[in-house]
Formats: sequence, C-alpha cells, structure tokens
Amino acid sequence: MTQVQVKRNDAIAVITITLPDEFMTDVTVAELNAVTAELDRDKSCHAMVFTGGRDGVFIRHFSVMALEALSDQLRERDLVFSDKKLLEKDREIDVLFRRLATTPKITIAAINGFAMGGGFEFCLSCDLRIAQNGEYHLGLPEAKLGILPGAGGTQKLSRLVGQARALEMVTRGRTVTPCEALELGMVHEVIDGPVLPRALELAREYAEIAPKAFGHIKRLIRQEAEKPLEDGLIIERTLFLDLLVSDDASKLMKRMNGGDLDIRDVPQGDEL
Repeated sequence: MTQVQVKRNDAIAVITITLPDEFMTDVTVAELNAVTAELDRDKSCHAMVFTGGRDGVFIRHFSVMALEALSDQLRERDLVFSDKKLLEKDREIDVLFRRLATTPKITIAAINGFAMGGGFEFCLSCDLRIAQNGEYHLGLPEAKLGILPGAGGTQKLSRLVGQARALEMVTRGRTVTPCEALELGMVHEVIDGPVLPRALELAREYAEIAPKAFGHIKRLIRQEAEKPLEDGLIIERTLFLDLLVSDDASKLMKRMNGGDLDIRDVPQGDEL
C-alpha cells in the first residue's frame, strides 16, 4: 500500500500521508524522501503542504516496534555509542527532515491530529505548522521509553520554546493539546474545523512570492542564523545583491517607482 500520495494544485503540492497503523516506518520515510526530492527539483512547484490521511492522525509517532527491533539488533552486536565518536553519516530520516527545512519552497504541516515523537519532529522540520483544534496531543514523549528524540527534536524544540521549557517538556515526555502548543509557540495557528483549507490559503499566498527571494530569505533565517553573526551578515549581503539584480526584483521595483505598486502589496501570479 502506498503511504504517500501527491495531488497538484497549480504551484502547490498537497502530500497526504496515510499510515496503515498510524505509525511512521522506514517505508514511510523512503516514500516521503522520493516524493519530496522530486518536488524539490520541480521548478513549477512553489509550496508543499503535508497532512494526514486519517481523521485525527497526522503521524502518531515512529513505530516503537521498529525501534525495538533496531535496539535488539544493535545489542546483539554489542555496539557501544559515545559522544567521543560522533555518528556523522546521515540516515534517510535526516535527509528527509533536512530537505523540508532547506528546500527553497515553503513547507507547511497541516496537522489534523496526533503528531508525537517522529511525527512531531516531521512537523518541526516544516516552515509552518497549522494545527486543527481537537482532543489530540503534540510533542516529544520519547523519554517515557528511556530514549530521546533522535531526529532533531531536542535541537528544534529548544529553538522554538527556549531551553528551559524544552528541557522540562522533553525530559518529562510531556505532550500538549493544540491550543497549549499555540501558547508555547510550537505551532503558528490553531484552526476550528478542517485545517487543510487554511494551509492551502497560506500556501497560495507564499507561492505568489518571487521564488528566488523566498528561497534566499528562508535560507538566511532558517540556516545562516545559527552561524556566527558576522558569517550570517556576509551571506546576507551577498544574497541581497543576487536578488537585487534578478528579473523579479527589477520588474517589481520599476512598478513601484512608476506608481503601480505599493510595497505592502503581494503581486498575484502573472502580475510579477
């Protein structure tokens, strides 16, 4: 059974994730990697919107059965892991989550239900998280299994809610409702009713932004901001000049200087 389906709506790709038992596995990751890699290369695609195919479930969490099997395999080989010898080789899930964060296209998680553990780490990798109001939970409960979030959760959550709050939540394995997540800054919006229409509305707005400008802005804020300030400033002014000489910027500035456009306006499609 195919777990990932793509439907195109002009420049927007809607990716629906339907998991047979509600849990992410390596099969899910492989399918998502294939789909997102293709969309990342497609210049006609400006936005990716992800949502769950089951009512009340986005991705419940990564399969604990799969994690148990991996644990048994590693223990049988008597492998020892230490921060003295770091694992630098990317796993498939690392490739996927990095692509969501670094693609020059907007990535939106339209969260329609449970998203915990690896499911919420998926959401954290997206640019926007729009949650449907409901009786379900979001968060990183791995500590309750004696493990920790291993696909970016500790690092990304602390950048959203601060170190103190992230430490409290992750060590306790505490999950929260959508409204609590909004208060903590873990999601951008909570919607009463179906979440996909609002996610598509935002995707259409972002898809109308000059693609090169959006890609550079996303890179500067999401990636370069983690580097030393001076390094970030050098990259910022370089990319500024790259945009300044672009066709889109030239057209928009000429329109504004000609009195045809206000700086607060967002050009629509062909109006660029």
